[in-house]
Amino acid sequence: MLTRVFCALLLLCLYSSGSSLSCRWIDHKFRDYSENSLDLLEMMADHDTTEDAGENTVAFPHHLYNQASRASAEDKVAFTVQVLREVCALFEEDDSSSSWQERTLENFLNVVNRQADELHSCIGSHKKRNRRLHMFFKRLSHNVLGQMGHSARAWELIRQEVKAHLLAADQLVASVLTSN
Repeated sequence: MLTRVFCALLLLCLYSSGSSLSCRWIDHKFRDYSENSLDLLEMMADHDTTEDAGENTVAFPHHLYNQASRASAEDKVAFTVQVLREVCALFEEDDSSSSWQERTLENFLNVVNRQADELHSCIGSHKKRNRRLHMFFKRLSHNVLGQMGHSARAWELIRQEVKAHLLAADQLVASVLTSN
């Protein structure tokens, strides 16, 4: 009898863990960190750069976010982790011409890295990286930062682009919360 009860509980646990993503950090801390990262990013804004970006922009990958929005909760979180890691890699490039204070950038990177680490701990297995998302960020680095010589204007364009990505990633994680 005890064996049957144990087996039933084990099956119930396996079923409930496989049916939806359960992560206390997403439930309780993600929103705070997301708001903090967006606030820090806003503090980094350069209001003195007004020139047009011209051909140095890269179209936002709406199709990748649309695909991710139709994926499982775990895949949404994995996609968000990759976005956060790509953002960090982008901001680790030479930013000597940027207008922001180094301390603000460090705080921003700490918050985004913490988000990525905590979200990564919520997913059960190592997920394959989205190659098209990675290539998008490489093009963003090359077409904006590289071609504009890592100028203050290039960094402002990157900051604006990253804000759009963080907002879209936030919506993905919010959809995980509403589906649980």
